Amino acid sequence: MRVLAMFLMALAIGLTGPAVAADKGAEKGSQKAAALIDINSASAEQLQTLDGIGDARAKAIIKGRLYNGKNELVDKKIIPEGVYEKIKDRIIAHQSKKK
Repeated sequence: MRVLAMFLMALAIGLTGPAVAADKGAEKGSQKAAALIDINSASAEQLQTLDGIGDARAKAIIKGRLYNGKNELVDKKIIPEGVYEKIKDRIIAHQSKKK
């Protein structure tokens, strides 16, 4: 009887592990979304944290503001398509509300 009880406890502990891991995964997903870099307001230093964006490209991004969409970085020939493909999931182009 004790062996069965110990087995059931071990099974119960094992089943709660994946649920906790799933919660941590969801938490990381929300942190990732919160970490998007706004190309309309980010500093040069923030832009340079993106793959393929150095000092010159960060300055070009800032000079080309305001963007209606992040795809304008390629449309306006500010960055090449290959660099855009690497960073497109890490950037956003928020629109400021005019007063």
